[in-house]
Amino acid sequence: MNRLLAKQDGIALVTALFMTLISLTIVMAVMYMISQNIQQTGSSKRYKTALEASYGGTDIVMKEILPTVLKNYASATLVTDLQSSFAGVNLEVRATQTCLQDKLSKGTSDWDPACSRYPDPKSTPDMTMQLQATGGQRYTVYSQIVDTVFGNTDTSGLQLEGAGVAESLSVITPQHIPYVYRMEVQAQKETNAVERANMSVLYAY
Repeated sequence: MNRLLAKQDGIALVTALFMTLISLTIVMAVMYMISQNIQQTGSSKRYKTALEASYGGTDIVMKEILPTVLKNYASATLVTDLQSSFAGVNLEVRATQTCLQDKLSKGTSDWDPACSRYPDPKSTPDMTMQLQATGGQRYTVYSQIVDTVFGNTDTSGLQLEGAGVAESLSVITPQHIPYVYRMEVQAQKETNAVERANMSVLYAY
């Protein structure tokens, strides 16, 4: 009888240890899931911040910088004038003036051989700028034109229009687009290279 009770005590101990192991496993699994969720949420937040910096840099390049370049295309001091005009975002033009002019006014195959076509804006940027985040951490934005295609008109500003068979009919006036550019943009946190976002942009001028 004593031997039977001793055997039962051993089974109870093994059962208690087994249940403890199961409980610890469940607790560890829950903790792992919580920590992974926290990391994923943080990564998503950091990526969205970097993506917003990419959007901001793209807007500045397309709506401010490129129109300024095209207006002063033939200026001998184009690069220095650009950097002075956009000193507020610490604009730095990395491309030579020849490459910048070629990328804006010639098809990709006619660019100077020294002009980079490699679609990695960080390694061979045409220009860089720095944008201040609300948290105080700056983002560096790298931008590069990697392809230029001629549009539906030249740079003369003339519209494609003319008289049809019936003069009373209204004339169709297509939009004037001399060039279409493909641009690569990357925003990266200045203090942490892991926090970055890339964009490909098609810009019709």
